[in-house]
Amino acid sequence: MSAQALMRSLAERMRATIIAHADELTALDQAIGDGDHGINMSRGFNAIGEQTDAIAALPFGEALRKAGMTLVMKVGGASGPLYGSALMEMGKASAAAPASRDELAGMLAAGISAVKARGKSEAGAKTMLDVMIPVHAAIAAGSDLGGVRAAADAALAATRGMRATKGRAAFLGERSVGHLDPGARSTALLIHAVCDVLEANGVAR
Repeated sequence: MSAQALMRSLAERMRATIIAHADELTALDQAIGDGDHGINMSRGFNAIGEQTDAIAALPFGEALRKAGMTLVMKVGGASGPLYGSALMEMGKASAAAPASRDELAGMLAAGISAVKARGKSEAGAKTMLDVMIPVHAAIAAGSDLGGVRAAADAALAATRGMRATKGRAAFLGERSVGHLDPGARSTALLIHAVCDVLEANGVAR
């Protein structure tokens, strides 16, 4: 599968996944945040969808950077800068599509570092990092795609018991406990979308 075809499939599947779950993401955010996560993410991934041809035509790393910049410019709230920064740094870390598990882990590590720096956060704060970091660990440990999906799902479920210390949810204090983090949910959805594309195209198992 060519890098262009892979990027096109990834962009299309990720957009479709976010649109399909927009109402769920909004409901999660209404419980502990601003209530606009689904709307904002839909706006960003629709913008990527409108530029799929241009994005897919670029070399892999440049395509990720363009997608990331699109999210920064089009998505409101914290989601755009966080997701956008992650994609841009992942693009800088991997000029070509990852050819090995180690390269994939390294690329994701760059994205995690960007989110940490942009959000001034670490694991355990009830954010998207609480899915990204366990998924990175699963990839680095040699998990297959099923294991990566399972790691994302388990990590998402764990955010329910966390107390938010970042973002609007932090103002709720203990009342944030018992709710899934909307950013962690959108991250888990995107991880599943990526795994589905890789599996369907025989890129990885």
